[in-house]
Amino acid sequence: MKVLVIIPARYASTRFPGKPLALLGGKPVVQWVWERVSAMPELTDAVVATDDERIVGAVESFGGRAMLTGSHHRSGTDRCGEVVERMEAQGGNYDVAINVQGDEPFVQPDQLRSLVDCFADEGTCIATLKTAIRSSEELFSANNVKVVCDRRGHALYFSRQPLPHLRGVEAEQWVEHQPYFKHVGIYAFRTATLKELVKLPQTALELSESLEQLRWLENGYSISVRETAIANIGIDTPEDMAAAERFLKDIQK
Repeated sequence: MKVLVIIPARYASTRFPGKPLALLGGKPVVQWVWERVSAMPELTDAVVATDDERIVGAVESFGGRAMLTGSHHRSGTDRCGEVVERMEAQGGNYDVAINVQGDEPFVQPDQLRSLVDCFADEGTCIATLKTAIRSSEELFSANNVKVVCDRRGHALYFSRQPLPHLRGVEAEQWVEHQPYFKHVGIYAFRTATLKELVKLPQTALELSESLEQLRWLENGYSISVRETAIANIGIDTPEDMAAAERFLKDIQK
């Protein structure tokens, strides 16, 4: 199976401009992502997809591969779609494309391997990850996307609200009575599926929750969800960077 990992990395982030180039432990955040991804034995190719020459220069300076993509994309998935089309036009042929955002410096090769394993089932077209929620603070934060799955491990719904609602139990006790799961926003796609997804118009549920995966569910695509024990630390704000620095110091002790 040929696996392409695409790392979307935008410079003009609203909450943290320039974050892919912000230094974490002395290295740009995007370099951490590249090095973690490159450690996956199943990897065929990897590329950073960006709309900024500064990120291209930084990636090439540490020996990575970057592609300058359009600035019109609504999401990282759309940017990944452009990369797949262009790589195929250059003779690249891949079975699976994995979208690892350029602000996920602690992504683990084992997590990516778990996603690739999903495609041993010929019926899998999209795969992603979830991790257990341990606290009420996590559960009730709208920044943490929750996911509920059916018995086969396929996503039923994603929401910024706690799912499911636990009737008759005080809200602060929900995590003690019911398993809840947070979505880990790493996606793997069959490349043929990815090319279909980027052509879909936005849907009502997607717009209401600002979650593009709801567009896929509304259009009848199945999403396989694997559990991971690793709680990734994504970087969206300068405060997240401070937390990432603390986490890095802890794991380096």
